[in-house]
Amino acid sequence: MSLKAVILVGGAQKGTRFRPLSLQLPKPLFPIAGVPLIEHHIDQLCELENLSEIILLGFYPAEQFTEFIGLCKEKYKVSIRYLQETDPLGTAGGLIKFEHELLKGNPSSIFVLNADICGDLPVSEMVRELHNQSKAQCLLLTTEATRDQSINFGCVVVNSQGKVLHYVDKPTTFVSTHISCGIYLMKSTMFENLRRGIVNGEIPQIWFESDIFPQMASEGTLHALHTTRWWSQTKTAAAALYANRHYLRLYKEKHPERLCTSGAKIEGDVFIDPTAQVHPSAKIGPNVSIGAGAVIGAGVRIRESIILPECILEEHCCVLHSVIGWRSTVGSWARVEGTPISPNPNIPFAKLDNKPLFNTDGRLNPSLTILGSDVHVSNEQIILNSVVLPYKDLSASYKNQIIL
Repeated sequence: MSLKAVILVGGAQKGTRFRPLSLQLPKPLFPIAGVPLIEHHIDQLCELENLSEIILLGFYPAEQFTEFIGLCKEKYKVSIRYLQETDPLGTAGGLIKFEHELLKGNPSSIFVLNADICGDLPVSEMVRELHNQSKAQCLLLTTEATRDQSINFGCVVVNSQGKVLHYVDKPTTFVSTHISCGIYLMKSTMFENLRRGIVNGEIPQIWFESDIFPQMASEGTLHALHTTRWWSQTKTAAAALYANRHYLRLYKEKHPERLCTSGAKIEGDVFIDPTAQVHPSAKIGPNVSIGAGAVIGAGVRIRESIILPECILEEHCCVLHSVIGWRSTVGSWARVEGTPISPNPNIPFAKLDNKPLFNTDGRLNPSLTILGSDVHVSNEQIILNSVVLPYKDLSASYKNQIIL
């Protein structure tokens, strides 16, 4: 029984809420816990014994993924390639367009993942569950949300046998607290269902969430597996910090070699790229990732933050609850700070992607500080709860602002 996987990476028109961090590279390649977002998916998928190929499907220019794919093929010893859509065709339309490529080699089942999900994904359990459900054509992974959160997702009504009775994408009123996680395992025979959307030989935009799953639920061919493991989305930079925290936690079990335990004053879970230079007197952590070529000076304090490659944090500066963009510099005794993304670091689900940009009191929501690439913060300045676009020189302090 061979398996394939398709990761839907979208295109440059997507991921606008992730700006300014997605201005420099495709959001699926943004490093979280020191690893590109979709490499976490590849890593977990490669735990499957019968996985024959991983396909990245989207409408970014193919050359933007060439280097990444080459590195992953060498690292994970699995076939990985990119298929480029000429136009966005929806979450299901692209699969129909490349049906011949996806079914090459006669895989029995195909995983489909949205690139912007994160989590401890039970991929092996999904394979077993689909095998045990003979009448199911597709298996959804679901998790629990609050009643208020649920309407922002695909809501799923499931019976005691795991059959999906009803599926509604982003309902206007409450339907269920069970929501889709954006990862599906479908049998190859499901392409017969997908082809129904073809009109006069043309493939329009076709969406699993609104066009395929509701119909399958009515036919009784859609099933669900519920998980209580960590899961979230990465629509915003705030969600990237939340995911960073949890992927670092997972490293303790699956990749302890990625965690740093020496070379500075380390507190909690920390990733430091081997090429970064960190002064022994710096205090790092918990939940910090430091990218390649970064320079961390004496007495620097970093907590709950992502420091992207080639940043310079000069002596005695402080970075808390923030993302520091590529090649940015934080001056001596400067302070770059956001408000904690969650009062409870162990909550199983975080509603970070569906809040308005500003709170009623004018503060950014969630109140993190994000520096785009090539930003310079002068010595002794304070940047609090602000978003800064690339190439800015900040010679004054700012609070609760978007600096264009």
